[in-house]
Amino acid sequence: QVQLVESGGGLVQAGGSLRLSCAASGRTFSLYAMGWFRRAPGKEREFVAGISRSGGRTYYADSVKGRFTISRDNAKNTVYLQMFSLEPEDTAVYYCAAGAIVFEVVNGRTDYWGQGTQVTVSS
Repeated sequence: QVQLVESGGGLVQAGGSLRLSCAASGRTFSLYAMGWFRRAPGKEREFVAGISRSGGRTYYADSVKGRFTISRDNAKNTVYLQMFSLEPEDTAVYYCAAGAIVFEVVNGRTDYWGQGTQVTVSS
């Protein structure tokens, strides 16, 4: 079992920045690829960013490419999502997830999910 706890969400003005964190506990963190997803009001959950077990490969949704950066610190069992140039359309609950390999995570095939953290971007 892996437990995932997100933090760092909040209210920010358009153009602002936030950094989300996801702390993992349980099984060895470095065995899992990680991803960030989001669900906006009235919309389906969507992939945001993914990172391989070593951190050597990253993937992004087109909508966030160039504005968001995913990273991980395996020594701290934590994955991050740095968000710049936030837009009202980024308003959503953000979830982190863990899976066996990054290709599966990118496609939403994950084993574990966090509870989510709310990000609200005001215009």
